[in-house]
Amino acid sequence: MDVRRSGDRFRGGDPATGDSVGIETLHAFSFGRFYDPDNLRFGPILACNEERLAPGAGFDEHPHSHTEIVTWVVEGELTHRDSASHATVVRPGDVQHLSSAGGVRHVERNDGDTPLTFVQMWLAPLEAGGEPAYSHVAGIADSTPYALPAAGAMLHVRRMSDGERTAVPDATGVYVHVVRGRVRLGGEELGAGDSARITESKGLEISAVEPAEVLLWELASV
Repeated sequence: MDVRRSGDRFRGGDPATGDSVGIETLHAFSFGRFYDPDNLRFGPILACNEERLAPGAGFDEHPHSHTEIVTWVVEGELTHRDSASHATVVRPGDVQHLSSAGGVRHVERNDGDTPLTFVQMWLAPLEAGGEPAYSHVAGIADSTPYALPAAGAMLHVRRMSDGERTAVPDATGVYVHVVRGRVRLGGEELGAGDSARITESKGLEISAVEPAEVLLWELASV
């Protein structure tokens, strides 16, 4: 198990370096101008970015291709529009998935009057190309994982009360991201923004030290 701390993430959002005003980004993997050859991916996971957008801030229209993009809103509301005519407001508890396939353009903005925080995860597809696709699941339940067969992955959401325990999927690989609260995993305590990369997990449990929300990616390969 490889634990990565929130404070060690690459940090973006400085207007002096060309980043948009009102945006702060924390990268768990090499991304953009932040390059670490030893931290390029974990299995199909290419990025796990914590994005913080002030009211009125956002990412203007930009392209993507050959990437499965999954978004989890922590607080606030995310406005999404894309070149395939999808226009959605994504709220906490929703899962948004954009399969960019052969190519798509989209806009992501905080059109509300309160701060927006979301976690965006990029996964490499098993096969390149195809037509773009979009899905939005409102209010996903803990008991309903979100399957992403295009990347050989499945997303599990866990909202845990103080002292509650939950099993880590027995899988070739598991990526754990703590959204909020504190949990204990394999002898390590993880807080908000911390993550763990697990290979060949067997019989592991997560226990909540305090009320917590955790995202777990079950991966077919690493």
